[in-house]
Amino acid sequence: MSSSLTPDAALKQISTGDLAPVYLILGDDDQEKSEMAEAFEQAIDEGLRAFNVDRLDGSEVTIWRILESAQASPMMVPRRVVVVYRLERCLMPAREGKVADVEREAFGAYLDAPYSHVTLVLVAGNLDKRTNLVKHLYKAATVVNCEVIKDLKDAERWIERRVSAEGLSIDGEAARLMAAVGGPNLARLRGDVERLLIYAANQQNIGVDEVRSTMGSAVAHDHWALTNAILRNQVEKALKALSLMLADGAIPVVVLGQLRWMVGAKKSRFQSAVFPPGRIPSAVEAIFRTDLALKRSAGDPEVLLERLVMDLCGVNVEQTS
Repeated sequence: MSSSLTPDAALKQISTGDLAPVYLILGDDDQEKSEMAEAFEQAIDEGLRAFNVDRLDGSEVTIWRILESAQASPMMVPRRVVVVYRLERCLMPAREGKVADVEREAFGAYLDAPYSHVTLVLVAGNLDKRTNLVKHLYKAATVVNCEVIKDLKDAERWIERRVSAEGLSIDGEAARLMAAVGGPNLARLRGDVERLLIYAANQQNIGVDEVRSTMGSAVAHDHWALTNAILRNQVEKALKALSLMLADGAIPVVVLGQLRWMVGAKKSRFQSAVFPPGRIPSAVEAIFRTDLALKRSAGDPEVLLERLVMDLCGVNVEQTS
């Protein structure tokens, strides 16, 4: 039976030491996948990794080599880890014939009955899901999908995980600010976090002040101008702020995520007020309606967000009252 984990859930599983026999790490970002694979290696004590961790490249090895590595016994630990990068290269080699067929059959047999003394971590790019072997792999492996940054909440969790990996912590407000500015753009988030970690290397906890210092207060202000204008019912300013954000490359679903967060958020130093409790039900309904329309491509995203901003400012409520 197949199962899937988010990167956060996979890291928690690694920390317990209770590892599955086969993991399949997927995603478009090679660095994110590599970092996830390295986390599995760290399940082995550092002094024993040289004897109990194998790193293989699917473009350089055959399936036989992978199975041979999996067969080796661990030394002074109950389990070893075998990491295979670019798995797709050896699952779908250029050559065909009986040898390739036998290799695939052997790999399929291993997936049905993997060795208990090894965790096989398979890092893959584009796999052909039409082939029987890949279908088999998806069913047998625990899938870790690194493509998780779809909205502000995902971005917040990614930031917190990256900061935690360096032995530091970050305040919730600080992580939300970084997520609001960087959005789901993984390359931008990674650069922002790396600068932040360098700046705050000598302190245990990172707050909003450190984030503003590394990202620029003007940028943060621009991205909070929209929510502050809405909270003040300043329709024209809110629409202008929305237009500027979209012109600056903001992704519509990320803007929607920021507005969703605003409706339920408590007062923070970035907000001029809290959203009126009496208008929360209608605001939630408007956000849900806009979210559905964006997912269905049922209109121009900018127009849909403009209508939502007007709803959140109470314009439609006033017109229909």
